[in-house]
Amino acid sequence: MDNVNLIHPRPVPRPGRWLSAAVVAVLAAMAINSLVTNPNFQWPVVWQWLFSNTIMTGVFYTLILTIISMTVGTVLAITMAIMRQSPNPILRYVAWFYIWFFRGTPIYTQLIFWSLLPTLYPRLSLGIPFGPEFVSFETATVFTAFWMAIVGLSLNEGAYLAEIIRSGLNAVDKGQWEAATALGMKRGQILRRIILPQTMRVIIPPIGNETISMLKTTSLVAAIPFTLELTWAARDKGIQLFAPVPLLVAAAIWYLFITSVLMIGQMYLERYFGRGFDEQANKNAKRKPSKQDLISSANTTQNNPFMDVTP
Repeated sequence: MDNVNLIHPRPVPRPGRWLSAAVVAVLAAMAINSLVTNPNFQWPVVWQWLFSNTIMTGVFYTLILTIISMTVGTVLAITMAIMRQSPNPILRYVAWFYIWFFRGTPIYTQLIFWSLLPTLYPRLSLGIPFGPEFVSFETATVFTAFWMAIVGLSLNEGAYLAEIIRSGLNAVDKGQWEAATALGMKRGQILRRIILPQTMRVIIPPIGNETISMLKTTSLVAAIPFTLELTWAARDKGIQLFAPVPLLVAAAIWYLFITSVLMIGQMYLERYFGRGFDEQANKNAKRKPSKQDLISSANTTQNNPFMDVTP
């Protein structure tokens, strides 16, 4: 025992890591100091207007646009993702064209197009195709700027979400389809009860990112123009007060707050839909080795102690 040399390991010095951390800390401190001490930001005006009626109305309409557009877009995306995998070629090609068109054109251009719809079609009607009309109405009367924004945002978002959901459907093992089909379940039952619940674990993170992106994309409805959302309301009031910067800073604070809430909600949703997989992974990682595992790992016995025994 006296000849045993003990090892005293020491961590490898990493001066580059500490140097980069110091540089980042200094730059962050400089940025925070410039934000706090720069009088041009007019922080008293920011706090004065942060909870004003103008800003709160903009927050309300921004949330409404985000919620409705994501809801309609998700329904469209599920429909298109299922159509993309349909054995019917007509459904498959229609879904492909929808995704190709709305992903291939800028959202700003699409919103401008929807704002021109009353010019392209002054009157809309409902009835039998190529037959008599039952109801006819002025497009500008029914199709207001709010609904133009909803339709434009929903159709664009549905195209992006369709590919996310399709990738989630493809992530489920095909053996699930085969097993459910062998049990006599219909295609709709298989999707609703088996495939989609397993797909949620895969698609929740990208859908969460798309929701946060949609929150900020609502600022583009100024192209229609829809003047009640947060960015337009803050910019318009700032121009009236000759103080555009503090009003836009107030809008940015609300965007950051709502984004933080959405990120927390996304975290809990990921934990909920992934609980079965995470628990199994944690069990495999934290499982204590049994006595037989320890004996086998010591390599003092044969792997199969009954190999030499003739039955």
